[in-house]
Amino acid sequence: MGVLSSQAKSDSKTAVSAYSGGLDSTLVLIFLREKYGFDNVVPVLVDVGQGEEEIQTAFERAKILGIEPVFIDAKEEFAREWIFRCIKANGSYQGYPVGTSMTRVLIATKCVEVARKVGATAIAHGCTGKGNDQFRIETTVSYLAPDIRNIAPIREFNLMRAEEEAILKNYGITPKKRRGKLGGDINMWSHSMGSGQVEDLVSQYPEDYLWTVAPEEAPDKPRELKITFERGVPVCIDGIEDPVEMILYLNKVGGENGVGRIDILEDGMIGLKSRELYEAPAATILLKVHWDLEQLTLTKEQLQLKRYIDKLWAEIVYHGMWVHPLRKDLEAFIDSTQVHVNGTYRVKLYKGNVEILERQSDSSLFSPEMRSVKRAGFDQRDSTGAIRIHTVPYQLLGRLGR
Repeated sequence: MGVLSSQAKSDSKTAVSAYSGGLDSTLVLIFLREKYGFDNVVPVLVDVGQGEEEIQTAFERAKILGIEPVFIDAKEEFAREWIFRCIKANGSYQGYPVGTSMTRVLIATKCVEVARKVGATAIAHGCTGKGNDQFRIETTVSYLAPDIRNIAPIREFNLMRAEEEAILKNYGITPKKRRGKLGGDINMWSHSMGSGQVEDLVSQYPEDYLWTVAPEEAPDKPRELKITFERGVPVCIDGIEDPVEMILYLNKVGGENGVGRIDILEDGMIGLKSRELYEAPAATILLKVHWDLEQLTLTKEQLQLKRYIDKLWAEIVYHGMWVHPLRKDLEAFIDSTQVHVNGTYRVKLYKGNVEILERQSDSSLFSPEMRSVKRAGFDQRDSTGAIRIHTVPYQLLGRLGR
């Protein structure tokens, strides 16, 4: 694992690069030395829950190139400071639970931290010119380190995948054999598959799902979970209290029961539609329960405004604007609403579905003793005056034929 002191060279010939071990980010390491003239290249490998196999591949490829990555375990930070914010904001963009959108900003943030320590004058990434991640990374770097240069070799050399594979092959790096036909991005909140690679509206890719079984292949016996929320975030799931372990646990049990497969048409940042495939068992479960808990504990007026704020928050995050001041402004409101979003739910997972079985909350606004038609509640005659006042403007509109 990389040590910052062993990488440090405080001169203009040092560049930091966001590194995952994928073809794009691996090729960037080569290009930074051979095409851009950097003597010292510092790959930053950030663990956001992509799994040991992905991390091991990254180290192996870096070793072939004679470069030692700086490794940062950011799983707990990702869970507490990013995923929990997403849960409180019901963070979903057009059906996509924003995951990669957040990790790209987190990774860019870590790259800036390393760049400051090693005296780098540039930060590189392996994003293409057709996707969203270039915006997320470069916006973050520009905000946190406006004096540091952004470099995007894949975009700047207009490289296609076949060209990349041919170049890497000359260095003894071959494409990783993985299950399925599509590449993708893995983090513990979402697994995105084949962004830009799904070129039709018909094809199915069952072999590309890593976490989830097909609903028809899920167990015939339902799986029940007990989830407790405090101030809008999960604090205990089936006895598990560690944030990272809770999410990994839900990905496992949710995936085993076919929960979390997503197939949507998505509007990207450069205005083009794409068909996107995701799997996000933990996100699917937690976002559904949190949404329902808000319905139970917040007022109608709070919910009306918050649903709009939530949508705006997700759009900001998706569009690479995590560092924009407006996100913090929105979260000030969101956080204020979460004080009473407390409760314990019992849910059932069954063949791709998440069913709520039981709701318990000391903050519940559900009041059957007043609302039930089977009970006296309040005197119904008290509504008469309110109805008369409510209908006055409609009487006027009716007389005018409008």
